[in-house]
Amino acid sequence: MMNRMSKPLGRSLALCAVLAMPLLLTGCEIGGKDATQWGPRGAAMEGVVNPRLMSAPGVPPESAYPLESRDGPRARDTYQNLQVLGDISADEFNLLMLNITAWVAPPEQGCNYCHNPENMASDEIYQKVVARKMLQMTRTINTQWEGHVKATGVTCYTCHRGKGIPAYYWTNAPARPNGILGNNMGQNMPSPTVAYASLPHAPFETLLVGNNPIRVGSKGIHPTPANTTSIQATEATYGLMMHMSSSLGVNCTFCHNTQNFGKWSREQRVGAWYGIRMVRQINDGYITPLKGVFPAHRLGPTGDPFKVNCQTCHQGVNKPLGGVPMLADSPSLRDPNVAVAGAGTSVLAAAVSTPGAVRAVAVAMPTETADRIADAAGAAADQARESVAATR
Repeated sequence: MMNRMSKPLGRSLALCAVLAMPLLLTGCEIGGKDATQWGPRGAAMEGVVNPRLMSAPGVPPESAYPLESRDGPRARDTYQNLQVLGDISADEFNLLMLNITAWVAPPEQGCNYCHNPENMASDEIYQKVVARKMLQMTRTINTQWEGHVKATGVTCYTCHRGKGIPAYYWTNAPARPNGILGNNMGQNMPSPTVAYASLPHAPFETLLVGNNPIRVGSKGIHPTPANTTSIQATEATYGLMMHMSSSLGVNCTFCHNTQNFGKWSREQRVGAWYGIRMVRQINDGYITPLKGVFPAHRLGPTGDPFKVNCQTCHQGVNKPLGGVPMLADSPSLRDPNVAVAGAGTSVLAAAVSTPGAVRAVAVAMPTETADRIADAAGAAADQARESVAATR
């Protein structure tokens, strides 16, 4: 009797297994992968990517024409109401305006996207007021945040890619009311912001504005004034890390030493430290103050402006636009009134050679933090040299 019953059951189970196989395989990425060794051999510090799923880096448009000279009458003496960029030549100003039109303005509007053609000096169009603030922001990024953008620099195109509104931005999420199913506390909801993980889906609201710590570990195991990170705050940090990973098209080993996450032995982690604080300054110091300037359709559901995160610039690649130098024909976007490192010399490189030099970065940080970052930069350089030697 049992034998007669077990045969149909066995056939049913076998059929279910065959039918389930294609479903299980949908979670796999078929085909070859590319692997890059980012650490010593045998340390499992590799980046593995599927080349068919990688985002194309994009190609910035060519300058309207080459910038041949920065000499000549100043723009402030030629045009009216120049609150920014008046310190450059009129010719350089004209070139920059043409390029900004290609970087940001819809083709059918051109200059009229920001300007009243009957009165170019007027501030009546809100886009012009916003553009002025964004130019100030761009100059700040290119001078005070070289620890992240290096000598490559950024222009309006880095984020806008030919559109008036960047393709990737974030706003505060509206509060979810308590219902019969309770309050999920902003978790367990599939969201691309955290790579569809069951983590807090809005980590940007606490970690990409303000000055909240982004840390999950400590030097001790017991609760102390130095070890008070809650589980909820830890999950928000993991959510931000998932966002950074997907935004740059990399995995954890790109920034972290997976043998010891407490170590700052990866130069990329130091660069990310600067990047997070750069984004905070952009959101807090340049975008949020424009809340009263933007019309209603340029605000989120809770009334806040569209803010930036890692994806705004990176868009799936670890170097925006593949690392193409952005300032060759737009040197005015690096404020001439602010001293910067020499061409090809980043703040991080200066920190490697002289650890105390990291404090010269125009970023508010405690002395202890500056020392730690400087030491980390030196350790990153040492390990990089050891890794190169080990692979030869």
